[in-house]
Amino acid sequence: MAQPPTPASDTTPQRSALTQPVKLTINGHPYLLQLEPRVTLLDALREYVGLTGTKKGCDRGQCGACTVLAGGRRINACLALAVMYDGEAITTVEGLASGETLSPLQQAFIEHDAFQCGYCTPGQLCSATALLDEFKAGNASAATRDVRTRPAELTAPEIRERMSGNICRCGAYPNIVAAIAAVHTGRRTS
Repeated sequence: MAQPPTPASDTTPQRSALTQPVKLTINGHPYLLQLEPRVTLLDALREYVGLTGTKKGCDRGQCGACTVLAGGRRINACLALAVMYDGEAITTVEGLASGETLSPLQQAFIEHDAFQCGYCTPGQLCSATALLDEFKAGNASAATRDVRTRPAELTAPEIRERMSGNICRCGAYPNIVAAIAAVHTGRRTS
């Protein structure tokens, strides 16, 4: 597995009047970036840090290909300015695995063939990771029968609703739902 990129401050151009320092902890590694205030978190990750797992899909927050975790919450990195997350912990798809060991969701996506072209997969994985944490915390969704109470179970309709911000143009939705459900219930194929 490739080593994590070196902190971007090593290669970022010298500070100018147009840039400002932005401190991010990305996948457990600290970075000090010199960025213009208009640089999106997506562009900071891809262009300044070199983490290209997070994809630029629509660049309008509609497809979810750019989903990352900021402070444990899922966000569309294409809509977020990097300066807004100064001091935050960011997790990208590259940070879901532990060394050479895939996360349970990554393994389940493979086991359930939950991707085809794979372009949306990084965003799907980050979103699914947050989904499981949200459900565990008792957060309701629009599919929850009574949003005032903890959802009773993570059903397929619950999963579909909670993943609705992530588009798969190949249509691997049934397998994505199956992979998430398998991790939630602990029933995996291997």
